[in-house]
This record gives sequence, C-alpha cells and structure tokens, in this order.
Amino acid sequence: MSAKGEIVVLGGGESGTGAAYLSKVKGFKVFLSDNSPIRVKYKCVLKQFEIDFEENGHSSDRVLQAECVVKSPGIPETIPLIQAVRKKGIPVISEIEFADKFTNAKKICITGSNGKTTTTLLTHHILKNAGLDVGLAGNVGKSYAWQVAEKDHPVYVLEISSFQLDGMFDFKADIAVLLNITPDHLDRYGNSFNRYVASKFRILQNQTENDALIWSYDDAVLRQEMGRRNVRARQFQISLKDQDFDRGAFVRDGEIIINTNKNRLIMTLEQLALQGKHNVYNSMAAGVATRLMEIRNESIRQSLSDFHNIPHRLEFVSSVHGITFLNDSKATNANSTWYALEYVDQPIVWIAGGIDKGNDYAHILPLVKDKVKAIVCLGIDNKKLHETFSPLVSTIVDASSATEAVAAAYHLAKKNDTVLLSPACASFDLFESYEDRGNQFIEAVKML
Repeated sequence: MSAKGEIVVLGGGESGTGAAYLSKVKGFKVFLSDNSPIRVKYKCVLKQFEIDFEENGHSSDRVLQAECVVKSPGIPETIPLIQAVRKKGIPVISEIEFADKFTNAKKICITGSNGKTTTTLLTHHILKNAGLDVGLAGNVGKSYAWQVAEKDHPVYVLEISSFQLDGMFDFKADIAVLLNITPDHLDRYGNSFNRYVASKFRILQNQTENDALIWSYDDAVLRQEMGRRNVRARQFQISLKDQDFDRGAFVRDGEIIINTNKNRLIMTLEQLALQGKHNVYNSMAAGVATRLMEIRNESIRQSLSDFHNIPHRLEFVSSVHGITFLNDSKATNANSTWYALEYVDQPIVWIAGGIDKGNDYAHILPLVKDKVKAIVCLGIDNKKLHETFSPLVSTIVDASSATEAVAAAYHLAKKNDTVLLSPACASFDLFESYEDRGNQFIEAVKML
C-alpha cells in the first residue's frame, strides 16, 4: 500500500473504526463507509481523529476508487458493492490482516466452530497473570487495529472467525489453535460445508516449522483434513482419551496431562475452573499454548483453576423455587447447544430458536430425546424446530419475547428441572445480539 491512494473501510463498528484509526495514525488517506447508522461512541472517535466517514449508505463511486478495501467481517461477499470492488481488482482484506502489517507481535490465534471465545479469554488470562504485556483482540476485546494504533503489545491472543480468515492472506499465526469444525454459518458459504472447512484451515496459512498448531484429535473432521494436508508447523494434539501424546494434552485417570518440549504439567479435572467436557478441551488448548510461551507450570495450573467464564455461556442466572435457570445465549449453532444439553444433568425445559444458519440437528436428537421435557421456541419463524423435535418432545410452545419465553418455561418446569436458554440460532430476528438476548432473559428471570 502506498500513502498516495485512499484506504476505504467498510463497516463502522469496533473492527472498522479500529482500522480507520490505524490508517489515520499511519498517515494514509482514509474513508469509512457504513450502510447503516454508526453508533455514537464510534462516531465520536471518527470525528475526534478527523476521519472522513458516511453512514446509512455507500458512495459506490468513491469506494471503487480505493487502493485497498478493509471489510468488516459481518459484510457478506455477495453484496453488489463487494462484487464490484473485486471485479475492479481492488484488494479486499480484513481488519486483522491490515493491522498485522504494522506490528511485529507474537500471535496466538484461536479458531473453531465452538469454544474459541472461552479458549481465547482463558489463554489471555493465563498470560496476563504470568506478567506478560498481552493484548486481547479479534472477535473479542478491543479491535486489533485499534490496539496496534494506540498501544501495541508484544503478544496478542486473537479469536479469529471464518469471516475474518477469509480476508487474511499474508498473516501468520505463531501459535494456531483449531478447536473443532462443525456446520455453522453455512448460509455464508453457499450451504457448502467443504467451503466452510477450507475457510477455517486458513489459520494454518504461512506457518513454518518454527510455528505451532494445536488441534483436537477427537474431532473427526480435523483428523480427516489433517491427513490430507502437508502441515509444516509443529503439531500438538489434544484429546479427552488416554492418547499419551508426546506433544499435546490428553486425559488419564481423571487428570489432564500436558506435554510440551519434554515438560509435563498434570492437574486433576476437579481443579479446573471450567467444568464440562467442552471446557476440558478449552483448558487443554490454553494450557498447551501457554506452555509453548514458556509460562511456568504452577502459574498455568493456578490460572486454569481460578478463571471465571464469559457471560452468556452456560451462565447460572438464578434458582427459583428449585428450578435452575441457565443462560447459554452465546450458543448460536446446534453444536454449541449439544455441549449445553450434554452438560445439564437435570430434566430440561429448553428455550431455542432465532435465525437458523443452516443447522443440522441430527447429532443433538438423542440428547433432546433423553433430557428435554419441553421446548419453548423463541423466534419469528419456528417451523423447523417444530418439524424436527415434535416426534421427540410432546410439549412445544412458541414465544415472541424473552419475557414470554421465561414465563412459559417457568410454567412448564418443576422443582429440580433446569430452564436452559441455548438457542442454537442467531439472535437478529428479535434481538440486537446474543448479548441482548441473554440480558433480556436474565431480566425476565429476575422478574419471576
């Protein structure tokens, strides 16, 4: 990129505003364009740094004169403006790719269909507790570009989505973590699971034998794909089974064993702050990654035992007349919900629904049949949920608000039951975000 041409940033949220700010700091001409209203807090930043911007529509002529377009991850490739940009041969990159051109930081990069936010936060927690100056960015925390512009860190832990990976080309992860791959966001990939898998595997691109890849040996898709690929990075596998990996982590006799560089860390499953099978994977991945950063065993053990999980992920809300209410609003696909259903031991009144992203519910049917006594569908279009689960669950009702859903679930539940909000769908039909959905659920429970 030269200083003569203009960088156009599409999207005025956290990612886009960060990219625009970094562009300005580095002396580029920059223009930010958003098809929707820009939130006040981001507009204030754009005005403060005298960044030219527009909202509620794109000036196509100006966008098509860009030297480079930095596209926010939420903007689909299929919109006409992006198609026109690509037709003209203008590079389209993600904020992560753009920011990385201006830092020499070491990067731990975490992706997967499920568990990546928890693993990212847990890895950051371990490194921060060990005294490292470490940034938290990507799909969580402050924008990567924003931090590079404002106060660059020597180390970053980045949660990276498939949408971000699609716009990354020269970027390289020093330590890559690939947790799992299950069908998700297929609506963005032409309903092609293979295209989605290929997107996730971009986390390996540009890695050398000096880099590391941590991946789940128990995931059949990953095992199959790894057998097809020539991976240059050093591989560290994680498994819930007794695999005795020389490099990686596994479970034996109620303990997790982490092996890296002839160094062994052992702790019991009961010592982990995060319980449930899915969280054992997350803890093992974070443990291996931080051992590779040469963090002491005792420091890792302490951090793995005192970490507090993120909001909206199997979050205990309240117990009302013996009924437990759990908020798992962050479960926006069927595989996330599988983990939640597997985690709960009590009979479940399940609150599900929203915008289906191409879910295949087949793998959760046995859990639903075994554990779910009633379903409350929280969405505008609940037809697929009714068709899929009515043969298994006799009571299925509809709700059009969190308050209505909680009231219905409370009526259907009995003492020692669990009301589980784990929607398996995106939230945008009735809510601003999964956070908004979870917060409204929490407020509705408090009103009981």
